[in-house]
Amino acid sequence: MLKVEEIHVYYGNIHAIKGVSLEVRDGEIVTLIGANGAGKSTTLRAIAGLNPLRSGQIVYDGKPLGNLSTPKRVGQGLILCPEGRKIFANLTVLENLNIGAYLRRDKKSIAEDIERIFTYFPRLEERTTQLGGTLSGGEQQMLAIGRALMSKPRVLLLDEPSLGLAPLIVQQIFEILGKLNKDEGLTILLIEQNAHLALNFASRAYVIETGTISLSGDANAMLSNPDVQAAYLGI
Repeated sequence: MLKVEEIHVYYGNIHAIKGVSLEVRDGEIVTLIGANGAGKSTTLRAIAGLNPLRSGQIVYDGKPLGNLSTPKRVGQGLILCPEGRKIFANLTVLENLNIGAYLRRDKKSIAEDIERIFTYFPRLEERTTQLGGTLSGGEQQMLAIGRALMSKPRVLLLDEPSLGLAPLIVQQIFEILGKLNKDEGLTILLIEQNAHLALNFASRAYVIETGTISLSGDANAMLSNPDVQAAYLGI
């Protein structure tokens, strides 16, 4: 479904991503873990087309993306749910959801998808006319995920969905994400600072250190890897 092949990304003269390669198969949940500043978000932004590649390539559904713009990647179902939620604070919940469908023209299906999202996030249905900026942090994260789902993702790129949220809300959100994967076959590439949570949620994992993949494999096996335990699990 998605292959990242030896990509290099720079910020000015700073070599942020140094030959990262990873793969996400159809229907999988894969996580990318690492310390702050290791290059996790930069990798996701590169996949989404927001950070240009200096070299390497990203292959999606068997085709190299090349210089394909972010909106065209969105149109093909490659959707980023960004760190910090970044909802539109001055728009209502319903308006935020509709913005997620801005490339779509299937009005009937858009209305059906909004109702489907409300089944996953009933809290959002209770607040359809409420401004996004007045929602709680957990509700804003639900809205950010709902907005991403309105873009009809085939691969959902999730950047730090648990950031700043209470444990109970995090549990609820990850239960819903798991249901989306199981019931709808949604493919997920997850970045998550809570490594224990991420490794329990995903089937496979990659560890990134200073812009380079240092370890990859079965996520459950990584939970017992001494190096991972020492660096990321506090054991």
